[in-house]
Amino acid sequence: MAARKPGVRALVFDVFGTVVDWRSSIIREGKALGRRKRLRVDWVAFADAWRDGYQPAMARVRSGELGWTKIDDLHRMILDGLLKKSSIRGLTEPEIDHLNRAWHRLRPWPDARRGLVLLKRDYVIATLSNGNLALLTNMAKNAGLPWDCILSAEVFRHYKPDPQAYLGAADALGFAPAEVMMVAAHKSDLRAAKACGLKTAFVRRPREHGPNVRVDLSADRAFDFNADDFVDLARQMRKKTR
Repeated sequence: MAARKPGVRALVFDVFGTVVDWRSSIIREGKALGRRKRLRVDWVAFADAWRDGYQPAMARVRSGELGWTKIDDLHRMILDGLLKKSSIRGLTEPEIDHLNRAWHRLRPWPDARRGLVLLKRDYVIATLSNGNLALLTNMAKNAGLPWDCILSAEVFRHYKPDPQAYLGAADALGFAPAEVMMVAAHKSDLRAAKACGLKTAFVRRPREHGPNVRVDLSADRAFDFNADDFVDLARQMRKKTR
């Protein structure tokens, strides 16, 4: 194993939007269902609305309004509301369940598998996602993602950005927080990880939210690395250790 950046022994990854392209994947699944069932639905808006329900649903768990609830179940709650709001009828329970599990079948960004393989040569690589264990496991199997370990908010019963998620991941891997680097396309996730003592790497994903949503892709000196993709991150980290 090659020398590594001093202190960093493991990388933990946000998944939705950072490793996988959730938006295009959900739109694709919706369109396929629409063709089979002859549904007239704006699947682009549907995908965005489904994702928009994600943070408010987790907030209900954090506030105590809901007890601990897995992302699969939160996704289903949001989906049920969207089906009603969109007047989508005629789906069987197995069809609704299959649609809900579209999140298990999200496709990776083009660089993801190659970049993860490169990073895995020098570091332990693991998920640190709000997705539940079954979702992340099925996704990894389906997408060929080479994780050493799958960690989820479900393990700690705290959704990011709660500190228990970041500190729990470091502890579960057997490392100090400073020996773990959070990799994410979302700066708020990285700032929360940094506040817990983790190193941070920002990876730009300009297409995550589609062509009409502008996001902050600027490099930030507060993070240890700013990269265009996982292959670029691997290159930068290798260069730092030479």
